[in-house]
Amino acid sequence: MNLKDHIRLGSKKITQNSKPYIIAEIGVNHENSLSRAKKLINLAKKGGADAVKLQTYKAEKLASKHSPAYWDLKQVPIKSQYKLFKKFDHFNKEDYVKLSKYCKKINIDFLSTAFDIESVDIINPLVPFHKIASADITNFPLLKYIAKKGKPVLISKGASTIKELMNAIQLLKSNNCRKISILHCILNYPTKYDHSNLEMISYLKKKFPKYFIGYSDHTFPDSNMLVLTSAYMKGAKIIEKHFTDNKKLKNNDHFHSMDFNDLKKLVENINFIDKLLGKKFDNFLKSENISRKNARRSVYTSRKIYKGEILNEKNIIPKRPGNGISPIHWDKIIGKKALKNLKEDALIKWKDIK
Repeated sequence: MNLKDHIRLGSKKITQNSKPYIIAEIGVNHENSLSRAKKLINLAKKGGADAVKLQTYKAEKLASKHSPAYWDLKQVPIKSQYKLFKKFDHFNKEDYVKLSKYCKKINIDFLSTAFDIESVDIINPLVPFHKIASADITNFPLLKYIAKKGKPVLISKGASTIKELMNAIQLLKSNNCRKISILHCILNYPTKYDHSNLEMISYLKKKFPKYFIGYSDHTFPDSNMLVLTSAYMKGAKIIEKHFTDNKKLKNNDHFHSMDFNDLKKLVENINFIDKLLGKKFDNFLKSENISRKNARRSVYTSRKIYKGEILNEKNIIPKRPGNGISPIHWDKIIGKKALKNLKEDALIKWKDIK
């Protein structure tokens, strides 16, 4: 694959010139409630997201009971990974099937990140592609199992080296996964603005020219959504951010998530930028016709010229509007003879000179 190719993610065809594929990551912000999950899905759809993404796991298969926290304890005052994950792992296969059907009903892609083998089997029939979390970039058993499902894969680079990323990609490819996209990510909850390092998007594009590059964000959403808008401007073709209906909640990922208004603002920004970027062309716009005519110049007399007088740089001048002889013919006009008297500030026509 090269930059001229495309990749299909769910219902959307992604190209180098397309708008980004926006993933509203509900994660476990549904807090084990199907009705709340549906509410969040609705808000994501209305806000302009292309997909919603949940997280599928069982705490026992994800973290040891003695695993320490790696998030901001002021925001989420739970010191054990296991306790936090256990708190939100209540959904079962039937719940994911119901939510998948609901997404299909309202026309938004359903996704979920699987964190263990059994979870992959649950979501595989329901998702158009798989997402591998940053923390699992070295979880080769999981990567290999996902790759063998034969679906496209998004993989986040958070907290990893380029070598680790390359090793993960090689493993996916060697197990029959060919459609891979890479997401720049900083694995801090939250990520400080000056740690975002959006230049990594450009770097990854150069380092991995055969793959589409995106961005998975964990910063606090700024009022103008400039972080994600800037990521799009740097070339991110996939944008993923946690999504909530209440950023004030302390549980799990609410505190660094975007809400409906943030998502709506992001989509507005992208649509406006897309309008600004426009298309490439060799001609000019129809709307510029009047400017070509009235703002360009024609050759005028700079003083009265008598019949038989030779035109020179002292008696002619380029002036607006451009509805006469263009000054691109200036060298051809110099030395010509006036065939009649011409007033000062008169538009010179070809029939007036010889």
